[in-house]
Amino acid sequence: MSEYLIIRGGRLLDAANRSAPFRDILVKDGAILEIGAPGLAAPPEAQLVDASRHLLHPGLVNGHTHGSGALTRGFRDRFNLELLLIATPARFANQTLEMKYLNTYLGAVEMAMKGCTVAYDLTFGLPVASIEELEVMGQAYRDAGIRAVMAPMLADISFYRGFPGLIESLPAHLQPLVGTDGGPSTERILALMAEALQKWPHDRDHVKLGIAPTIPLHCTDELMQGSDRLVREYDTVMQSHIGESKMQSVAALERYGKTMLAHVDDLGLLGPHFSVAHGIWLDDDDMRRLADKGASISHNAGSNMRLGSGIADSRRMLQLGVNVAIGTDGATSSDNQNMYEAMRAAAQVSYVRQPDHRLWLTAPEIVDAATRGGAQMAGFHHVGAIEVGKRADIVFLALDHPNWMPINDPANQLVFAEDATAVRHVMVDGDFIVRDGRHVKADLAALSVQAEAARDTLLEVNAADIERVGKLEEAVMDFCRGLSMQSYRVERYAAFPCGCGPAASGFVADAPA
Repeated sequence: MSEYLIIRGGRLLDAANRSAPFRDILVKDGAILEIGAPGLAAPPEAQLVDASRHLLHPGLVNGHTHGSGALTRGFRDRFNLELLLIATPARFANQTLEMKYLNTYLGAVEMAMKGCTVAYDLTFGLPVASIEELEVMGQAYRDAGIRAVMAPMLADISFYRGFPGLIESLPAHLQPLVGTDGGPSTERILALMAEALQKWPHDRDHVKLGIAPTIPLHCTDELMQGSDRLVREYDTVMQSHIGESKMQSVAALERYGKTMLAHVDDLGLLGPHFSVAHGIWLDDDDMRRLADKGASISHNAGSNMRLGSGIADSRRMLQLGVNVAIGTDGATSSDNQNMYEAMRAAAQVSYVRQPDHRLWLTAPEIVDAATRGGAQMAGFHHVGAIEVGKRADIVFLALDHPNWMPINDPANQLVFAEDATAVRHVMVDGDFIVRDGRHVKADLAALSVQAEAARDTLLEVNAADIERVGKLEEAVMDFCRGLSMQSYRVERYAAFPCGCGPAASGFVADAPA
């Protein structure tokens, strides 16, 4: 095959200018060599790709997902974050190596087919995944053809120990059902991560190993700082769930005497390598700390609504200079891995935060977050845009699809009209991973059979644990609701529960721009 590729006849999205001019793209060895008007000169041996009647945009970057969740999509209605944290470990347990590969591969193939070429995956862990598991899940991304940060979730404090008073609040007959064993020591977790980073076999331009101390409340300071040392030593990235729910934010204020983000900053963790997942309950000081240190936030608006966690102030994040990405979250909490839906949700929730439409997110801002912003956060500086020098990670949208009839404003239509059904081809490094709407390698029929079998097996082997957790749910949620009803320094709910609104709580609005 020729080392040159010439893509002709396509319309190249220019979201900032709300246009899509006709452009030819010359690719050499998977990198974009030149972009020019139709008729761009190319070597005679260049492979021709006909992009006529297609809109071309950069591969989308999923700023936050969990590759562990594909087998549990859609299993629960009215499911908030704390319910997820106590219920899903029982369903995730006892997975074989093959099952963990399957989870990851299913999500990666779905993302590829829906125009996403990079995923920031906070994958299996809790307390830690094995080196073999991490390498196999990394291979799942290589096999699916998309890039990823594989960041295993780490914890050395259980969910129940992470909230002082929770266990004691439970009825006496339920307290023995609470699992509080800590698992491997902090030192063992960090040693295993160091070994995995040292031995990582995959091409870091495609799949690199990061670290994800899952939620600071469930990590000792030693684990947080040890993770940071490894991230800096091995020049990789870190992400943590911070400010995702009001309950966690209230508990952090009680524990640390400051916000969760301020505590993490005081530990010395913030920097360009660090990103926050969700960031709903951050205040202005939190956001300024992130901006000052060059850190990022993955804004996961669809999942934030699905779990009832609140509405993040994405406009304020941008006003204060935080780099913002867009994420779907995992299939357990968002049910699919569709970045087009995630972009639309990010737009729409910004509208219901305030009546001043001048402060709502614009379509170009959202497209930028879902491409360049995500690539910056992931440390993948070679992707995120269709520009000379970047890798040729390109999505081809069919313009003969109803979503694009007619083209009025391509930036608006990408955010509000596109739903992944117009995705015709997806290219990574100049090679097609999706062609004519089909993943070039995945056997979807076989995957369906495997997924059904894996689900049935997991329900059978985890039945006793699922039943045990079910007995705890009501009492645990009583405690969680109590924390969530307390006043906090910002408010992120669309409507205030009776008795805890602004007047009742002494809530003070966020500072103006």
